[in-house]
Amino acid sequence: MHHKRRIKLIKPPLQLKMTLLFVSVGALSILLQGVLLMSGLTRAALDLPNDHLMMLDRVNTVIFESLVSSFVLFLPLTFAVGILTTFRFAGPIYRFEMFLRQVIRGEKPADCRLRKGDELKDFCELINEATAPLRAPSPEEEELVDSDSVPSIIPSSKVDSSSPVQPSES
Repeated sequence: MHHKRRIKLIKPPLQLKMTLLFVSVGALSILLQGVLLMSGLTRAALDLPNDHLMMLDRVNTVIFESLVSSFVLFLPLTFAVGILTTFRFAGPIYRFEMFLRQVIRGEKPADCRLRKGDELKDFCELINEATAPLRAPSPEEEELVDSDSVPSIIPSSKVDSSSPVQPSES
């Protein structure tokens, strides 16, 4: 059975924090690019023999429009990519938390498994190895499963272990 997560914000605080970090870096990059562009265009305007004042006046408007356009287009895209990227980490972290809570409660869950495409698969294997002794059946549980402790429905005096055919009751 294939399970696909529909909810992309599995661990909202973690994912939003990481995504806002991506968005902040993107915003700083846009601002730096704007400052560098403003500086270059200002120097170019001052080097003009005529109309440098008109050019300086237009530079502010052009740069402002470029920055606003970049923010409006680039930052939402960065936010969406950030959520989708952190989803591959947040999902496994959520799964680890649920698995470890089961172990803490004394339950003996099967090995922790992750979905195809998830990150942290090596860490999942390490968690399975570390919790294996806690999830192993106890001696009492092993006795219940042990075939020697299962009572036979055939009385032992009627069973001849050397004969392939067992006697029938007449």
